[in-house]
Amino acid sequence: MTKFNVLILGNASAAPSLTRNHTSQLVNINEQYFLIDCGEGTQIRLREHKIKLQRINHIFISHLHGDHYLGLIGLMQTMNLLGRVNELIIYCSENIKEIIDIHLKYSRGTLSYPINYVTVSSNQSELIFENEKVEVSTIPLKHKIPCTGFLFKEKPKSRRINPKAIQDYNIPKHAINKIKLGEDYESETYEIVKNELLTQDSLPSFSYAFCSDTAYEEKIIPIIKDVDLLYHESTFHEEHADRAKKTFHSTAAQAALIAKKSNAKRLIIGHFSNRYPDLNLLLNEAKSVFENTRIAEQGIFFDVQNSQ
Repeated sequence: MTKFNVLILGNASAAPSLTRNHTSQLVNINEQYFLIDCGEGTQIRLREHKIKLQRINHIFISHLHGDHYLGLIGLMQTMNLLGRVNELIIYCSENIKEIIDIHLKYSRGTLSYPINYVTVSSNQSELIFENEKVEVSTIPLKHKIPCTGFLFKEKPKSRRINPKAIQDYNIPKHAINKIKLGEDYESETYEIVKNELLTQDSLPSFSYAFCSDTAYEEKIIPIIKDVDLLYHESTFHEEHADRAKKTFHSTAAQAALIAKKSNAKRLIIGHFSNRYPDLNLLLNEAKSVFENTRIAEQGIFFDVQNSQ
């Protein structure tokens, strides 16, 4: 079983509090780290969880409101002080390069490592990263400024070898990799052993969708359909639905409705307004629409592969 989890580093909107940091999450897929958003305090929370900063090579910034990126420059400077040499790739719906360049200019600073800035579209979903095991696509959101969410999807896994069948059919070791890829085995005497006799079904692949600041937007439903774990901002309670509409944010009930309509397996809600000291108010509202909902509690790991 591969590792695929999400660590909540912050869940506050607008202003942080003593118990709620600004938005940031760390996605771990097979020990490859992806940082999503980087609000104030992010690097402190990373250190709190003993995350090695230099292992973060990809940072996804949903949009350029301060509560989602103001921790980035500090994190980059710490990476520099620690002697980073590996390239850092930053994905953002607007070009964040200008902000970083201005800071370096007026602080007369330099970085010891290269930065690759990737500007992503906030108008349509596009594939922005992939390797042999995972791909990341954007989720266009509806906010005051260009804003994107991010969809992390594991690629289909190889079929699993059946050790007993391999032994029974006397299959040589050099043929195993091709069999994992779905090929039949052909012996030196041209006898064919069908792949389904030598393998078992592959393990399931999983997905995680991060939907940052957004008004209620049903256009995202086809993009996140059947997602295993959905994070959706839930800044307000329904009693403040007018405020949510005016500020291009969502209520907990609206987040839950998106989860229900997209057939998500689980929902976590976050980006909470400080006007709600008791988050059970928002949790109960969401659960009334979509039962399998949890609070994106700061410091909690969510296992994307767990259906509960």
